[in-house]
Amino acid sequence: MAKIIVNTDDAPKSAAYSQAVKAGGLVFVSGQGPFDPETGEVVGETIQEQTAQCLRNIEAILLAANSSLAQAVSATFILAEESDFPAMNEEWLKWFPTDLPARQGAKLPIRPKGMKISIALIAEA
Repeated sequence: MAKIIVNTDDAPKSAAYSQAVKAGGLVFVSGQGPFDPETGEVVGETIQEQTAQCLRNIEAILLAANSSLAQAVSATFILAEESDFPAMNEEWLKWFPTDLPARQGAKLPIRPKGMKISIALIAEA
């Protein structure tokens, strides 16, 4: 099974991990925070704004992998505050109105640069 590293300038990069890896017919997108790809700064102050930025970053990575959010099969989100769940979920449903991927959540123990959320996702390649 071939492993292909996916990178794009349209999403934040890290020296410590790949944006995504394609393998076995799937695209494994690393956890994405609400960071602007050009400045590295957090985008938005509300959980809705930050959720949307995470999903924009994921969407850009999936497009670079010749996939899309419509092909998402599973996602893991990590919230800094459990009380943000309802508002995060409201934004999430704008991006996934039908054919929802499987999903799991957890609490973010720290908040790097004030981020409120991180989302990792697996999609069909």
